[in-house]
Formats: sequence, structure tokens, C-alpha cells
Amino acid sequence: MAHQAPRRNRLNRDRVLRAAVALADQRSDVPTMRTLAQELGVVPMALYKHVANKEDLVDGMIDLVFGEVAFPTGADWKTAMRQRAISMRQALLRHRWAVGLMEARMRPGPADLRHHNAVLACLREAGFSFQTAVHAYSALDSYIYGFALQEKTFPFTTPEESGEAVETMLAMQPPSVAQEYPYLVEVALELGKSGYDYAVEFQVGLDLLLDSIDQLRPQWRSAAS
Repeated sequence: MAHQAPRRNRLNRDRVLRAAVALADQRSDVPTMRTLAQELGVVPMALYKHVANKEDLVDGMIDLVFGEVAFPTGADWKTAMRQRAISMRQALLRHRWAVGLMEARMRPGPADLRHHNAVLACLREAGFSFQTAVHAYSALDSYIYGFALQEKTFPFTTPEESGEAVETMLAMQPPSVAQEYPYLVEVALELGKSGYDYAVEFQVGLDLLLDSIDQLRPQWRSAAS
């Protein structure tokens, strides 16, 4: 009986997109079509049966990231927004290349559209006016994406690593720094002991923002009327 060669998994859009996301996670950047084709063991032209172009590829990749972001239903708006923000940060930690691309899609996919609609629905059904919902959504996204960008570019990932980075930085400074910038040095010394915990800092800032939105909401409503 003749031995049959194993059949290749046939390409489809989902397989192409997931391979692209996996490559981007490894490289911290969206792969070229040529690199993606090499990873899948096909010629680049084979990809164009499943994605129209590089922009379509990125649209699909971002839609997969949005699909990972949890948005609880049935919770009060602050709880829902808090959990959504934490889930978004976690997704961006897994996919650091996506920071800066999440809100830049001209042709958003179904997961992207569902996510944005769910956030707006939560706010509007909680009694936010259209304008106050826009204010809240904009403020929260600015915080989430800004924090994710900072987290992506800082030269450490854990509290322990942050302490080591601070100690290294201080050792490179001239002795006069302690006298010229005492408050900065105080922060650096304390962080050298305790470390900078991204998750803690993110949630402290998030709660501060949510509480502020709750307090300012009546003023926004009256200003809009």
C-alpha cells in the first residue's frame, strides 16, 4: 500500500489572521505579507485569496484582539467599565503591537463593532446622555491606551525589574542629582525598594477616573442642555 503524504491544512481567513497575530506577538510588530506567507509555507499571492491587502490583514488582526476583551452584561456601569478596562489592558499586554491601532480602523470588524456598541449601550442605558457618554468613553479610552503605550515602552515589566532599573539609573547619575532633584530621587529610592506595579497603578488611576466621571456627570448633563 503506497504511503500517502500528510495533507496540508488548507488556508482560510481565520488561520491567516491567527498566524499573523502570533507572529506579531513574537515580533512586537505587524508582519509583512511575505513574512506571513513564509510562516504559513505558501507563496505571498496565496494570502490574497483571504485578505485583500495589508490593511485588511491589520483590520482582521485587530478584530481578534477586540474579541478577547471581556465586557460584562448585567453589571452596573462602573463595574462594567472597570472590568472592561482591565480586560483591555490584559489584551494589549498579550498583543503589544496593537497599541495605537485599536481605534484607527476605517473598516472595523464584527467584534470591534460589538465591543463599541456594548460600551455605548452600557452608558446610555445607565442614564448617560449622548454627550456625557462620549465624554466618558473618550476619557476612559485615553487612559487605557495611554497607560498601555507607557507600559509598552518602559524598560521593565515587573515590580522587581522596575527596582533594578531605578537602581541602575541612579548609579549612572552624578552625585549632584540628589541635591538638585530631591523629590525625584526620593521617588526613585522608594521605587527601588518596593518596585512599580503596573496592575496596581492602573487600577488606582482607573478608579480615580471612574469616580470623577460619576461626580462630573450631572455637570456635563446640565452644560449640554
